[in-house]
Amino acid sequence: MARKKKLDFSDIGDDRKKQNLNQTEFWTRYGVTQSGGSRYESGRGIPKPLAILLWLHRSGKVTDKDLADAVK
Repeated sequence: MARKKKLDFSDIGDDRKKQNLNQTEFWTRYGVTQSGGSRYESGRGIPKPLAILLWLHRSGKVTDKDLADAVK
């Protein structure tokens, strides 16, 4: 039986900082407010649809352009 792999974004704030983005710049591209992103960076659970989107973007399956087009 396959083991379920948990999506871990406990380092999402560090990822954002490495990209030299403030919370608004980073989270807006995922359709999340700055205050919501701040809560996620502080340890609040990330909803599964958002976690999947973050994983797809982090793994290169969704590009920055894809995110920008989706927000339009």
